Amino acid sequence: MSEDATTKIAVHEAVCSERYAAIEKSFVDGDKRMTRIEYLLYAVIVCVLFGPGVAAELVKTILGL
Repeated sequence: MSEDATTKIAVHEAVCSERYAAIEKSFVDGDKRMTRIEYLLYAVIVCVLFGPGVAAELVKTILGL
């Protein structure tokens, strides 16, 4: 291979490495966000199953009202 082609491949590998690191970071951030959304959905499901009266009493108990 010529020196020019080797340099281009090295630059390409470096750019791809940076992109891969950014993708991995977004996966980690997205996982945290999805976990929070999952817990909120569980709370909504419980409120729907037990009804608004029970849900209101639970919120009052949690908030200390």
